[in-house]
Amino acid sequence: MYPQSAAFFGALGAVSSVVFANMGSSYGAAKAGVGVTYLGIKTPEKIMRGIVPVIMAGILGIYGLIIAVIINNNIKTELNSYSLYSGYLHLGAGLAAGLSSLGAGFAIGVVGDTAARSYGKQDKIFVAMVLMLIFSEALGLYGLIIALLMSNKASRYTDLCASA
Repeated sequence: MYPQSAAFFGALGAVSSVVFANMGSSYGAAKAGVGVTYLGIKTPEKIMRGIVPVIMAGILGIYGLIIAVIINNNIKTELNSYSLYSGYLHLGAGLAAGLSSLGAGFAIGVVGDTAARSYGKQDKIFVAMVLMLIFSEALGLYGLIIALLMSNKASRYTDLCASA
């Protein structure tokens, strides 16, 4: 079936990808930024290494943007060219990328804040901080990979929900 609402669901996926990913990115950057500011007050010479959590949080917004652009390029508004199947898959892809980046942003914010403060007191914590941030960032990357797979499937099988 090719109703006009299919494009709405696809566009909703693109929007949710950007919105949720940027919410996670901004929360992570703000929360980690507080810890980095504390680090800069206590030991200003460590600020450049301590800013890693803020940079990693900023990457999450890019994940959402990538998926939104891919979904937007695959939405077809011509009559009988964009199925409900594609619309639902694009909605799911946007939610997968956006919500996983939101969760990753929360994790990066909490880990980044605490680890940056700890790094100001103990140099040995830096490697552990980076490892924890990598595993937190991986949550957003997993969502990006799933979203890419779902978007690819939506563009290949456009006639699965077509009426008989």
